[in-house]
Amino acid sequence: MQIELKNTKNKFENRSTSKDVIDPTQRAWIEVSGRAIENNIKQIKTLLRKDCKFMAVVKADGYGHDATFVSKYAIRGGADQLGVATLCEGISLRKAGINKPILVLGNIYSKKDLLTCFQYDLMPTISSLRECLICNNIGKKYHMEFPLHLKVDTGMSRLGFELQDFIDQFSKIRSCENILIKGIYSHLALADEANPLDKNSFTQIQKNKFQDLLKKIKILQYPEITTHLANSAGTLLSQDLHFDMVRVGLSMYGYNPSINSKMNLLLQPALFLKSKISFIRKVKKNTGVSYGSKFITKRDTKLGVISIGYADGINRKLSNNISVIHNGKSYHQVGAITMDQLMIDITDSNQIKVGDTVILLGKEGDQEINPLEWALKSSSIIWEILCAFKNRLPRIQVK
Repeated sequence: MQIELKNTKNKFENRSTSKDVIDPTQRAWIEVSGRAIENNIKQIKTLLRKDCKFMAVVKADGYGHDATFVSKYAIRGGADQLGVATLCEGISLRKAGINKPILVLGNIYSKKDLLTCFQYDLMPTISSLRECLICNNIGKKYHMEFPLHLKVDTGMSRLGFELQDFIDQFSKIRSCENILIKGIYSHLALADEANPLDKNSFTQIQKNKFQDLLKKIKILQYPEITTHLANSAGTLLSQDLHFDMVRVGLSMYGYNPSINSKMNLLLQPALFLKSKISFIRKVKKNTGVSYGSKFITKRDTKLGVISIGYADGINRKLSNNISVIHNGKSYHQVGAITMDQLMIDITDSNQIKVGDTVILLGKEGDQEINPLEWALKSSSIIWEILCAFKNRLPRIQVK
């Protein structure tokens, strides 16, 4: 049976006007401060030697902050290079007009993708001789050098050449006439853990392995090659971990990943998570709230329904364990966090009304909620909290 579709398209088009643009703050949103990112980088750069380069890591959409926006302010703050995780992330930045050197930190292994990487002037991370040879063939085809970074595994057990393999193969890699080795690097696994600077710590073991490798390949003969090891935690720990460049992610966004860092930096969180009260209701004492009735009211209660939930990236493990800020006061979240909404107890307020804005992450007055609080309460880490926020949350740029 065929169903005749009426001309509903024209029907709705007739209703629309040029003013039909949805306010990005209509429901829930993220505000991102470019000035905070710029200032954070300037602060971190004061810890570096004058000749040490700064790579701003903007992978995962700039840790949930908007990669293009973050990149522009990172460059204003003094970033020399940018780091992304995927080929698509790098291409997006190029299409946005970002011209700084961009390193793809993830593994690109197919001929097609490496060619695309070359065409967009992105530097791939290379972890095997096979990919080196592919890059060399691509460069040879276009009569150019293919710029890339070589990665070695010093203890992360993820990407990278095995140390001895790299030492044995480095001369062969150097003999490839159509690749340009722009960097050699490794990655710290435990720099944010306890006592990373002890001489027997895993961080020091990794640093020593990296230094030993560089010595064996006679890195001083190749001043054009940038060596790098430190992530945010390593950057804040010691200049001994910096080498020629540091790769800074989390700290650029305003957070110190290491409880061991003694650096007195004035880092400013660049992200504010906000939402609006969409409904207010009153319920009696001993009433269950939300799925599973995990929260039972102990008094007659006034609830504020907020238009944000786990589909936006708020972990359900945070249910009954977080608060929001309204006009400088804190209000506890109650009941299970649902897909699109959560509830707060506003019984003690006569001022909150439908349409009011609340802060879930950020600061107002004397009240502040930090992603670290959420991480600790949900057995997670700050990185996961920030990267969990979904694209249906508009990113609004603020000073």
